[in-house]
Parts: sequence; C-alpha cells; structure tokens
Amino acid sequence: MASVPVYCLCRLPYDVTRFMIECDMCQDWFHGSCVGVEEEKAADIDLYHCPNCEVLHGPSIMKKRRGSSKGHDTHKGKPVKTGSPTFVRELRSRTFDSSDEVILKPTGNQLTVEFLEENSFSVPILVLKKDGLGMTLPSPSFTVRDVEHYVGSDKEIDVIDVTRQADCKMKLGDFVKYYYSGKREKVLNVISLEFSDTRLSNLVETPKIVRKLSWVENLWPEECVFERPNVQKYCLMSVRDSYTDFHIDFGGTSVWYHVLKGEKIFYLIRPTNANLTLFECWSSSSNQNEMFFGDQVDKCYKCSVKQGQTLFIPTGWIHAVLTPVDCLAFGGNFLHSLNIEMQLKAYEIEKRLSTADLFRFPNFETICWYVGKHILDIFRGLRENRRHPASYLVHGGKALNLAFRAWTRKE
Repeated sequence: MASVPVYCLCRLPYDVTRFMIECDMCQDWFHGSCVGVEEEKAADIDLYHCPNCEVLHGPSIMKKRRGSSKGHDTHKGKPVKTGSPTFVRELRSRTFDSSDEVILKPTGNQLTVEFLEENSFSVPILVLKKDGLGMTLPSPSFTVRDVEHYVGSDKEIDVIDVTRQADCKMKLGDFVKYYYSGKREKVLNVISLEFSDTRLSNLVETPKIVRKLSWVENLWPEECVFERPNVQKYCLMSVRDSYTDFHIDFGGTSVWYHVLKGEKIFYLIRPTNANLTLFECWSSSSNQNEMFFGDQVDKCYKCSVKQGQTLFIPTGWIHAVLTPVDCLAFGGNFLHSLNIEMQLKAYEIEKRLSTADLFRFPNFETICWYVGKHILDIFRGLRENRRHPASYLVHGGKALNLAFRAWTRKE
C-alpha cells in the first residue's frame, strides 16, 4: 500500500484547509504556522527559503516596493490597478451623478411591504434614521474588539487584501491586532463574516421588512436534507481606503447595510439589459483590474451612507464600495418575490461566468423550488376566491416556470 506523502517540519500530509507555502529552493511545502509565515504577508515574498535552505542560501527575498517618496504605486503611463493607493486617490477626487436622482428616502415606519409593492423595489432605498425599521443593533460605542469578544479570537475569517484585490484567511484575533496597530502596512477588508451561528447574533436583528420578505426566513423548511443558507447577518469591518470592486450580490439577492460607525460610499449602476451585458463582458476580461466599470456605462451614481443610516440595494444593481474612514457596519442578503426574474438573471450570469460555488447563494435552486410551490398555492387560493394575483407574482411565477424547465433538462 503506497504511503501518504508528508511535508513541512511537522512531517504531516498536505492539508488543503491550512495555508502552506512552497520553498523555492527545495520545492518542499510548509505550513505557514510552522515556519512563521502569515498568509496575508506571503504575497510580499518574492523567493521563499525554508528554515533549512535559509542556512545555505540566506533569508527569503522580499518583493521590492515600487513608488515615489509619496507612496505612489504606479509609474507614469502604466495602467492604474484597482484597489491601489493611486486608484483610491483618483476615485476620491472624481465626480459622479448624485444618487438623489434615483433613490427613495422613506422613514423606517414608511418602509412596508405595501410601500415596496407600489414602488416595485427597483431603486435603492436610504433610510436616514433606524427608528421604525424594527432592527436591533449594538450601540455606536460597539467596537471591533467587541466583535472579537462575541465571535471569538480563533474564528477563521476571509479577508481581502485591497491593494492586491485578493482573498486570504486570518484568525479574527489577528485581524483585530492589525486593525488597532499603529501602522498598517496593508489595507485589509472584512466583508463576509457571517455570524448567525455566534453569540453576536443575539445582539443583531435584521430589519423587519427583510424578515417579512426573505424567502429563507419564511419558506425554508424546518427539516431539510439541504443546509439552510446563512446569509442574513454579516459584520463588515473596513479600514480607511478599503475598496470592493463592482459586483452583483450572489443570486441577485437584495442587500441591506447599516453603518454603525464611520461611512461607506456606494457607486450604483442600474441593472438594465445593456449594463448587465457590459458587466458580464467586463467580469470576464483579462484586464478587468485595470478598467473602472463605472466608465463603461451611461450613469454611475454615488451614494454616501453615513453613521446611523441604512441602505437597501435591490435585486441586480451593480455596485462598488469605498470606505473613506474606518467603518464598522452590519448587513445581510435576502431573496424575495418582488424581483424574481432579475434574481434568476443574476444567477444565470454567475453560471456563465463560472463563478465558484463559494461565491454563490447556497442552494439557490433548492429555495426556488420551495418558492415555486408556495406561489402555486397562492394562485390556487386566489382562484378559489376569484381574486387576481399581483402582477409581480405573475411575472415571477412565469420566470420560475421557465427556469424549472431549463434546470430539469440540464444533464
């Protein structure tokens, strides 16, 4: 029987769940934790020398930092990379169409299902005060250290290195140390810490309108062979100059954001057929990180969300996010029946772009089948009472029917 290859100083098998780094001299693999190399710092290493090879060849060789004395990161004539200091500086100085042209600003009490049915929830909504939203949140004095207390220092989280626009994994405790360090060598951004299964969940209740509309909240069965999608509660911890590039939230989900402290700036683009086609082409381009998608469309709206304000972004809206000051925010994603056709469009775009399962809405097709059954029951009940269904349900039902036919035909 063949023996399992072992690696590292610890002589254990390769482990895909742990960060490992290859020595450029001996080509052996080492656990970062065994040789003192953190995943988020590995990108700065040009040639890595393991402890054994270090004796013969000297220490690892680090990449040279480019730029002038002012910290500019590009040379004249070279494309500006998304997320770089130059990119962020230029983005801050640009002017955009005001989101006041398109957004609605109801009070928390006015934001009801009836309000959204009348307005079709087709444009973003900014609620200036959380009163009436039926939302529970910690006080504005709540800190990143408090997040660590309620979630746990050893919780492994996904972190974005903004300058490289690349993901890495860290322990929450290590991120908190970075957050409060006097000098931050990198811009690290946490936007995907879902905390439904932690003690922090007890301190946060999603907006009432979200709980009323959410498919998962209302239609996912108590007992199911598939795992319940947990996308309702996210904690976002972003340092100054964090930037998330243009995207559509997974599965065409709508999203809510509440800024507990700090500020976030959203760059919003309507999901017209033309814009969605452009977005798909841009997303599949080899030089995507050198092209600002907002330049490719007719209108890109800028919306500043300040401390205490809550933004709701509807289905399919293409958006990017800049953090001008350190920011702590809460948010969540939800599928609903007001824009079913657009949700399905977004899902099909993800499939055509071969988006990894990790970045898709969990069990999207499964929840759609439950919703299809629910809508059919509604139609039957209305027919018995000789009443007509809302037009958005009719359109949504037709879109689901077409999707079901396609999904059952696929190999």
